[in-house]
Amino acid sequence: MPESEKPAATPAKKSNGDNDTLMGVLAYLGILFLIPLLAAKDSDFAQFHAKQGMTLFGLEVILYVVQFLLGIMLLAGGFGVFAFVSLILWLVWIGVLVLAIVGIVNVVNKKKEPLPVIGGINLMK
Repeated sequence: MPESEKPAATPAKKSNGDNDTLMGVLAYLGILFLIPLLAAKDSDFAQFHAKQGMTLFGLEVILYVVQFLLGIMLLAGGFGVFAFVSLILWLVWIGVLVLAIVGIVNVVNKKKEPLPVIGGINLMK
């Protein structure tokens, strides 16, 4: 059979593992946890990481609110203690970033391990 008559090769489909990895990584990027939560309902791996990402996002929202309220208090003139607490909150933000990185590393390594400290909190069954 001549080369010109051979059927064209079809591109390989992404394996479910590639899709699970993508969905798992999205789970740890803020509100993007909703994508695997809603779009990958048939994947236990993606759902596990989406729920971990939802817990992490819940912590982020709480930090945003607390930091906003502290900012208002600082503007109102109460600088002393609130400045110290604000510094502590920035350290907690670094911890949140570390947790997101740990989650992404777990996804890439195909592990279903809960996040340290907050991984045991289940916001959804």
